[in-house]
Amino acid sequence: MTNVLYETIINPMNYDYLIVGAGLFGSVFAHEMTLKGRNCLVIDRRDHVGGNVYTKNMSGVTVHAYGAHIFHTDNKEVWDYMNSFAEFNNFVNSPIARNGDELYNLPFNMNTFHKLWGVITPSQAQMRIKSQIVKPKGEKPANLEEQALSLVGTDIYEKLIRDYTEKQWGRPCTELPAFIIKRVPLRFTYDNNYFDSRYQGIPIGGYTPIIEKLLVGSEVRLNTQFKDVADSISCKKIVYTGSVDELVNYELGPLEYRTLFFETQALPTLDDFQGNAVVNYTGKEVAYTRIIEHKHFEFGTRNPDIKGTVITREIPVPWTEGAEPYYPINDDKNGALYGKYMVKARALYANKLILGGRLGNYKYMDMDEVVAAALECARLQQ
Repeated sequence: MTNVLYETIINPMNYDYLIVGAGLFGSVFAHEMTLKGRNCLVIDRRDHVGGNVYTKNMSGVTVHAYGAHIFHTDNKEVWDYMNSFAEFNNFVNSPIARNGDELYNLPFNMNTFHKLWGVITPSQAQMRIKSQIVKPKGEKPANLEEQALSLVGTDIYEKLIRDYTEKQWGRPCTELPAFIIKRVPLRFTYDNNYFDSRYQGIPIGGYTPIIEKLLVGSEVRLNTQFKDVADSISCKKIVYTGSVDELVNYELGPLEYRTLFFETQALPTLDDFQGNAVVNYTGKEVAYTRIIEHKHFEFGTRNPDIKGTVITREIPVPWTEGAEPYYPINDDKNGALYGKYMVKARALYANKLILGGRLGNYKYMDMDEVVAAALECARLQQ
């Protein structure tokens, strides 16, 4: 599919669905509704489709423009669905954590524990962690620091969690909600596979070709803001995958997010920069949280004729209005504010509004969850 298909529409018409956002949720929903014979217009403020899963070719390497996206799931329906649009490779996510000049395997597993303490057996590791556990001051952990110390003890927290997390969120761990740390797995096996999902991989050629296939049959307008077309497009329903506070013009003040700055660099004279797809930097000595080397995502498909490599440094920065929101800050204050915005948005658009995706729901969602939610949403449409 070429960008010619994404130019301004020639024959304006009434639509069954105006879909705001050509990311994963919007594209899957659009595909399912076109199969039902519905008329869909998909708009996106960016100059490309795909949202945050957008991939592009750079120096012969498929580059994840908005950070690493490894598809993983236990949902066979979702896995089969995605594989119907592309062949997935056998990439397994095995990131490395770097603290100064020390390297540790992730997720936290026996290789990590052996490097930290010299332990060899699971029972030795469990005893070491148990001896370092710090119980929360109250009945349950009041913040991320108390949660981490109650789960993994002092060494792992101080060397591999604290500084990394504070860089990521821009707040002390004592001011972050406890549930965030539940995303970090703790395993007592010598297994560096970060995900324990049954299915895992990356589409050969990247995600953009999948999105383009999903959007066949829909009209697509890029470089288009919802506010610029809201009053001129006739549609039965609006599928909105953007920020809900923006939808209501920030009337109650903005929801809080963290955003990322991506510093991507082609290194034509260097065939391998770091020897791994993802290296996390857990110390405060650098501003970035991780470096991605994109060619390592192309497991089993790397072209030996392509010389050089491409890396991306991910630098968390404070979100300001107009910046791309990546991570909702799901504390009690923002949760309550989101609830108020939901009421306002639904009152404004009555039964016409469908909210979807990470921003529409103001919560972190893995890609398989987004696909599953879009498929379910489409099933419920008449």
